[in-house]
Amino acid sequence: MMLIVGLGNPGPNYEQTRHNIGFMVIDELVRRQNTQKLSSSLFKGELFKFSNHFLLKPLTFMNLSGNSIAAVKKFYKIDEVVVIHDDLDLPFGTLRFKKGGGHGGHNGLKSTDEKISKEYVRIRMGIGKPEHKGEVSSYVLSPFNEKEKEHLADWISFACDAVEGLLQNSLEDVSSKYTIKKFQLK
Repeated sequence: MMLIVGLGNPGPNYEQTRHNIGFMVIDELVRRQNTQKLSSSLFKGELFKFSNHFLLKPLTFMNLSGNSIAAVKKFYKIDEVVVIHDDLDLPFGTLRFKKGGGHGGHNGLKSTDEKISKEYVRIRMGIGKPEHKGEVSSYVLSPFNEKEKEHLADWISFACDAVEGLLQNSLEDVSSKYTIKKFQLK
């Protein structure tokens, strides 16, 4: 049983922003899989079940994502957690995988680390960096640019393929097959 979480912020103002790439992947997985929506205010998020696995979009806002993840993990006694998130340290279109590690200043990961420990799989989706460090907040909360949007659907689909691969294969196998810089823009 696996809990697959996409990080993001709820509401239409954030829907198409870089920070919501995790939500975008979950939305596509919901479209691809035969899911059943589960309702409970306890989960503080949108939760879907397919086969023996769960898809979660925490609706707690990014900084409190761990609250939602911990509630679902505890309720369903889930061992394996996968978190899909945006990563400023990677160029746009990059897809990387790792288990454990630091949060790198990402508040969604920081909250998750605090609530469930650092021992979960991370699917890091590179969104690039702003020119100036002081622009990080406005950058992650802004929409993808037109060139990025040309590749967004393919990149999200590729990330979904990787997530589906994790359901059947080891992290090492998935990482070797799906780690990419394929959609990186020049």
